[in-house]
Amino acid sequence: MHHGTSVFLEARFWFLMLGSVVLPFGIYALLMLKRAISRSTVLLLGFALIAIAGFDVYVLQRLSQVAALTESPLDGALFSSEISVALYLLPALFAGLGINVISHVLNNHLDSAERRFAEEHRAREG
Repeated sequence: MHHGTSVFLEARFWFLMLGSVVLPFGIYALLMLKRAISRSTVLLLGFALIAIAGFDVYVLQRLSQVAALTESPLDGALFSSEISVALYLLPALFAGLGINVISHVLNNHLDSAERRFAEEHRAREG
């Protein structure tokens, strides 16, 4: 990138927007609109949210490094100040939700496994 241009003209910035907004909300829409969804699909989408959050943090760090080299005052104000902390809240939200989705799937699986175990032992004893 040329040091005189803005970070907002970089492809990485637009990948960040895609990863921070379009993909996660697309995943949420898919989860909400489906009437039936398999446990493995929900688990995969939870891991996808965590991966998206990791990607977003990586791109944010790279953009803040590039923003420090640009002459644009908006780049510096957004990526090199206290405002940049707010940019990390969205990936943190997605990572937290992804972990929550994975925990939900694992808890449901363990509940089902415990019920099956109890039923099998009742059948053997009774």
